[in-house]
Amino acid sequence: MKKELTIYDIANALNMSASTVSRALNENKAININTRNKVMQYALENGYQSNTFAANLRQKETHTIGIIVPKIDSKFVSTCLAGAEKVASEKGYNLLISQSLDELRREESIAKTFFRKRVDGLMVSLTANTTDTKHFAPFIAKGIPLVFFDRTPELTDSACFIIDNYQAAYKASNHLLDQGCKCLIHLTLNSNNKVYWQRKKGFVQALHDANKTNCGETLFLKNLDLDAGKQAAVLIAKKSPRPDGVFAANDQTAVGCILAFQQMGIRVPDDIAVVGFNNDLVCEIVSPGLTSVNYPAFDLGAMAANQLIEHILGNSNLNVTNQTVLKSDIIIRGSSLKIKKQP
Repeated sequence: MKKELTIYDIANALNMSASTVSRALNENKAININTRNKVMQYALENGYQSNTFAANLRQKETHTIGIIVPKIDSKFVSTCLAGAEKVASEKGYNLLISQSLDELRREESIAKTFFRKRVDGLMVSLTANTTDTKHFAPFIAKGIPLVFFDRTPELTDSACFIIDNYQAAYKASNHLLDQGCKCLIHLTLNSNNKVYWQRKKGFVQALHDANKTNCGETLFLKNLDLDAGKQAAVLIAKKSPRPDGVFAANDQTAVGCILAFQQMGIRVPDDIAVVGFNNDLVCEIVSPGLTSVNYPAFDLGAMAANQLIEHILGNSNLNVTNQTVLKSDIIIRGSSLKIKKQP
């Protein structure tokens, strides 16, 4: 492999000092224009690449934001990252993205790696079972700004960016009840994270307010994906009385239910209405279309990144507002419409 050209190589070739070459490459006006052009021309012709990372380290800045997410293959997560990347790029920052694969030990390891890489700030969406966030303490101790988004800790002094999961689940459950469902079931993850227990809490409260506490239950799943939804559908079909309304904690699980119900000859929504969460693209691909809570993922990622970078730049203070709550709504499609609109 060809040796990388350094400023010392350029200095030797042009019979200049390394400091003169460095200032010329940085377009320092104290250096004669002819000298600057000579240095620039030689650097261009010989493939010189500036080591911005090393320069930034000397200035105690890397212009890099670390992001830890559970899984990148989630449409919700990838949309969050798109929002964060847009903002970061506009403000001259790069993103270092790593996935925990929903494993706490991996999340801890990534945090250590990002700390050693000296990121200027950190954005985190926790694993489903992270209850202790002490592995982020070094960032706080060093004064490196930290924000959480979507899956956030129960107790933290760091800024958090979320939606009201309780209220969103309450509305989704009420929609099923308004459609005439008599017996509901909530499919959720067996997790300590407040995202899921707040959705469960909203589901339970909707049943309570409708005086249907005896007509609802929660089924805890090991995963929230297509296969988990299909397996849950088989269990639901065997129940007596059989639920006629399903509220799933994400869209993949809801779609898995719909596909399995259809294979078993159970009509959606006539026999069982289904509602999901996140409003992923799959909602419009499945038939009937999946009713889902619309989670503004792009805005969430963009807002979290913007507030973080503005804090780094000294233009705002993350500590002023501990929690930012974005609005969500329900996108109603065919999977839940038991009551047909009159023409």
